[in-house]
Amino acid sequence: QVQLVESGGGLVQAGGSLRLSCAASGRTFSRYAMGWFRQAPGKEREFVAAIKASGIGTYYANSVKGRFTISRDNAKNTVHLHMNSLKPEDTAVYYCAARYYSGSYYATESDEYDHWGQGTQVTVSS
Repeated sequence: QVQLVESGGGLVQAGGSLRLSCAASGRTFSRYAMGWFRQAPGKEREFVAAIKASGIGTYYANSVKGRFTISRDNAKNTVHLHMNSLKPEDTAVYYCAARYYSGSYYATESDEYDHWGQGTQVTVSS
């Protein structure tokens, strides 16, 4: 079992940057692949980025590719999402998710993840 807590959300101007953090509990963090999802008002939750349990290997949604970077520090039980060149359409609640590593592919669907954080609000103003 792993518990996740996101932080770092806030209000930022378009073109700005923000770093989200996710703190995980347990000694088995290094066995989980991690992902970031987001959900805007009235819309479905969508995939943002994923990183393998080892930290070697990342995958991004086309909408954020080249602007966002996912990283993890297994020694500190944390995963981060560095967001650059933010746009108003990036406004959403961002969720950290964990998936027990069971394959060599990137999960991009919400129901493929086992554990979720409470979410942190990111608002990008124009």
